Amino acid sequence: MKLFLAKEEGKKSEAKETRMDFEKSSVSIKDDTEMADDDTAQNPESSRKLSSDSDSSDSEDEAEQTQQLRALESDLSTNPSNYDAHVLYIKLLRRRGEIEKLREARENMNVLFPLTPAMWVEWAKDEASLLNDSDSESVEKLYERGISEYLSIPLWREYLNYVLQHDPKVCDSSVDGVSKARNLFERAVTAAALHVAQGSQIWDAYTQFEQSILLTIDQSDIQAKEKQVQRIRSIFHRQLSIPFANMKSTLLSYKAWEVEQGNSLDSESDNVVGISSHVASSYRKAEEMYNARAHLEEHITRQGISESERYQHFMSYLDFEKSFGDPARVQSLYERAITDFPVSSDLWLDYTRYLDKTLKAGKVVKDVYSRATRKCPWVGELWVRYLLCLEHGLASEKEISAAFEKSVQCTFSTLEEYLDLFLTRVDGLRRRLSSARGDDVLNYSLIRESFQQATDYLSPHLKNTDGLLRLHAYWACLELKLNNNLTAARGVWGSLLKTCGSMLEAWQGYIAMEIALGHINEARAIYKRCYSKRFSGTGSEDICHAWLRFEREFGTLDDLDHAVQKVMPRLEELQLFRLEQESKSLTEVTDKRERPLKKTASEKRKSGSIAIDEQSPAKRQKSTQNQKKLHEKENTRGLKLAEANGGEEKKGKVEEQVNEQLVKDTYSSKTRLYTDQCTAFASNLNIRAIDEDLKQFFSDVGGVTAIRILHDKFTGKSRGLAYVDFKDEEHLAAALAKNKQMLLGKKLSITRSNPKRGKRESGALTTSEHDSNQSGIEGSSASKESVETSKGSSVAPQVPHSRKHFESIQLKGKNTFAVPRNVKPLGWTTSKPGTKKEEDEKPKSNDEFRKMFMKS
Repeated sequence: MKLFLAKEEGKKSEAKETRMDFEKSSVSIKDDTEMADDDTAQNPESSRKLSSDSDSSDSEDEAEQTQQLRALESDLSTNPSNYDAHVLYIKLLRRRGEIEKLREARENMNVLFPLTPAMWVEWAKDEASLLNDSDSESVEKLYERGISEYLSIPLWREYLNYVLQHDPKVCDSSVDGVSKARNLFERAVTAAALHVAQGSQIWDAYTQFEQSILLTIDQSDIQAKEKQVQRIRSIFHRQLSIPFANMKSTLLSYKAWEVEQGNSLDSESDNVVGISSHVASSYRKAEEMYNARAHLEEHITRQGISESERYQHFMSYLDFEKSFGDPARVQSLYERAITDFPVSSDLWLDYTRYLDKTLKAGKVVKDVYSRATRKCPWVGELWVRYLLCLEHGLASEKEISAAFEKSVQCTFSTLEEYLDLFLTRVDGLRRRLSSARGDDVLNYSLIRESFQQATDYLSPHLKNTDGLLRLHAYWACLELKLNNNLTAARGVWGSLLKTCGSMLEAWQGYIAMEIALGHINEARAIYKRCYSKRFSGTGSEDICHAWLRFEREFGTLDDLDHAVQKVMPRLEELQLFRLEQESKSLTEVTDKRERPLKKTASEKRKSGSIAIDEQSPAKRQKSTQNQKKLHEKENTRGLKLAEANGGEEKKGKVEEQVNEQLVKDTYSSKTRLYTDQCTAFASNLNIRAIDEDLKQFFSDVGGVTAIRILHDKFTGKSRGLAYVDFKDEEHLAAALAKNKQMLLGKKLSITRSNPKRGKRESGALTTSEHDSNQSGIEGSSASKESVETSKGSSVAPQVPHSRKHFESIQLKGKNTFAVPRNVKPLGWTTSKPGTKKEEDEKPKSNDEFRKMFMKS
């Protein structure tokens, strides 16, 4: 003890010398000041000037610091989570010597953030400078708070030195003082003994302390002296069996100490010759362990590397230690990593998972979880597992409740974390209420309060979600099983339906509870309330079919008939609505695809008209003449074609073919975007499916060019229907082969999309009607042919039968491109023969028509 204290006295003497040097420097400064005073006496004006300059600079600095402190206080009051502001505020207060504010600032920061080991040492030294040695307990408490947060060898050394220097009992080497110091050293080596890089420092201090105790023992007390020698030798042996960075120096120190005790050893050799066999064996094993870890230690202690690299080196080192299966070494390395990365949530999660797997429960695990939730309070998983750890450790309801209240005040990244936290709390209450263990007096009101708290917080944010449904279903279940209160359970479902009435699963859960209890009439009443509601996807149809199935299984024949009368009109209404929505979506898709084509055509026409306008009058006249010649040439070509095919009758057929082609082009221009597109129609799609799910489903087929999932216009949710476009028929055929395969838990129905059928349902022409339309036009062409042949005959032509059929067609919908206009075909008249109107309505030849056009 005296030897150790002698060394400490040496440190004190050094401090004393430093203080004396400071005093000497103060004296020299004082002498300089006196010399300056003499100069001042000789030159008072210059002294006043210097004095005023120093005073003004000091006042300016103080004013600037005061302004900066006020700004930091304002910043911390509005944003207490500003770590840098806390650090700067503490530095300024320490510089100004405002002790009370400094102490309060440190406490406030420690509530929100972990202080670094250096900050704990600085705080303890500041408090120690203000207290006497008799009041050392408050400083020791600060050191205890520091070492409970980190594994820091420098912090432990400062703590040990403070106790050895300032604790009166330890300084007097009393029995209580020595016992206190030994207990503290044992705690230190337990915490830091496995620190490969710095752990030997604690062991060296421990042996030095025990050697100082040996010097205080009376030489005549041989038994006490021998006992102390054995204690020191035991500490050396323990240290030599642990892998450290400087094992050889420890071996040399041990051999030198054994020589002092009268044993013959080669104290200058670093081999194990001469020491006991078991110590030598332990030393060799420890040396091998260190050699296996030396490169890993070099990686994590290397300077100049990034934080991410150091973190990865720690992870590799941890994997290495885990492979040997020594929990103490793994835990020590985790503590070293936590010291370097105190707010790494991934590291804390990995650390706590390892402890849960190896130690399950206990004070160590609880302490680690307590620190983890303080360092990373924003991680909901840590709080959930902390509650489970407290339950494993048989903690009291007061302790668990306090931890839960702290957790709900934290800010998590997702609402699911809050939900998991509330459910974990309820789970624990349910288990302890069922087992009725311990002295805690629990009642069901705690569970109801937890559910109510969760509902009040989560309902506005989790509306129409599975999470909120899960919470209420669990609540209703416990109301029945633990509280035996059916009215309360129904009230839980009723409160859920008020906020999630458009959620099919909520109604199904309520109905399932009533059926499980045998309350058939109550279940039927719920079906009557919800069958007419609108649900997302195919939910409206599902609830109708569910009611019919319910009546078949539980109801009477009258009940089934009543359900059919209610459900069937609803199903027909829903089917019609689905068809209208599909037709509307197809129309929208077609309009979107036609818009670029129309735009291109209009641009071409516009560019053509601009080109004509830019031409000179002579060129425009020449262009008009060229167009006339082109038309005449076309007419001549058509007549020649008619003559080559056998006369006047064949010529009429040529014009008939031209008209027929015009009708076909008109019809196909509207439908080509449907017929040319290879599209598959998918139904019975899971309402949670998105485009990526369908793309992944058809990934083995390939060739997907577009995916369109249909959504409800009221709720915006998926209707379970989709169109998938493929680039060719081959890929479409491969996609159709995947019919009835599973996607997200449902059998997907895949068929070829038939746009003509869809247009027929929305009021467009079918193929047969289109053919009759063509025949009507052909009849008109034939009537024109007869009029031209008769050249004004008094016999009125007969109305073609095809025209009567054409007029009997009634078209509906927006697409009326095929509707016949109110224009009579050439050769048709209702005037009496010989009238002027009849003469005006005589069919004109092409030349006559062009002359009329030129005159106008």
